[in-house]
Amino acid sequence: ADLLRDRGAVPVVMPLIDIEPIPPQAAALAALHPADFDWLVVSSPNGAEAYRAVHRAAAAQRVAAVGRVTARTLQEGGVEVALVPATQSAEGLLAEMPPGPARTLLVQAVDAEPTLAHGLAAAGHTVTGVTPYRSVPARPTAGQQLAALSADAVLFASGSAARAWAAVFGDSTPPVVVAIGPQTAAAAQAAGLKVTLVAADHSLPGLVSALERSLSTVE
Repeated sequence: ADLLRDRGAVPVVMPLIDIEPIPPQAAALAALHPADFDWLVVSSPNGAEAYRAVHRAAAAQRVAAVGRVTARTLQEGGVEVALVPATQSAEGLLAEMPPGPARTLLVQAVDAEPTLAHGLAAAGHTVTGVTPYRSVPARPTAGQQLAALSADAVLFASGSAARAWAAVFGDSTPPVVVAIGPQTAAAAQAAGLKVTLVAADHSLPGLVSALERSLSTVE
């Protein structure tokens, strides 16, 4: 929201997703010994927070984070991050990860796309996946729904957010729909939403920059 305000926009904040912990999986994560792994791969800030909650500064020999926010969340807990891909997406990380053999701990949501797990395994990694949280729908108020549909644009920072939008609004959207990356765009389109533009830089600043470009084209 602050990034949008800095560019002169008036953000309409409407939470569509709540994060719900999965206690058995969190316990499984806590029982693992990070030092037994060559790599720790974390796919989101929520995964980073779940990891920090049980392991604090302990980590595998090397740590990879899908994006800068995820990396910063880990670093704030004392975890040193060795790899953040230039393209902040699962595909970007896979393109820069050294191939195996390697023992890799992957922390992500239970409803995450299988791109990372499959890609790492295909590159020779022995993947131990732990899913300590899930995304669940949050029901916006009637006022929030009206404000959202009256906006000039909607920004989706995750596929789960796009699916949650479609669960509330169907295929109705503001005139401009911007996705943070190709996976999010694919999820939005699969949910019946028409995506106007995909951010070239798969980050929150990149998402806002893509919105600026899209609105300037519309104007």
